[in-house]
Amino acid sequence: MTAGGCTSSTPASVSGLRRVVGTDLVGAKGLTDADQRKIDRTVVGLCGSDIWTKDECAAHGAGR
Repeated sequence: MTAGGCTSSTPASVSGLRRVVGTDLVGAKGLTDADQRKIDRTVVGLCGSDIWTKDECAAHGAGR
């Protein structure tokens, strides 16, 4: 199997991607309520920018 069909590209705008994703996730391990808030803030950005589908966004936290 070859990777001939695989490609990767950089985001159109790193600063734009950074605004969407933010930096809250850096250092979060999910062990504390504060970590969970960081994760949630990151998810809000991903959902709000339509990077994830509505179903994926609805699934966030469904196991809680």
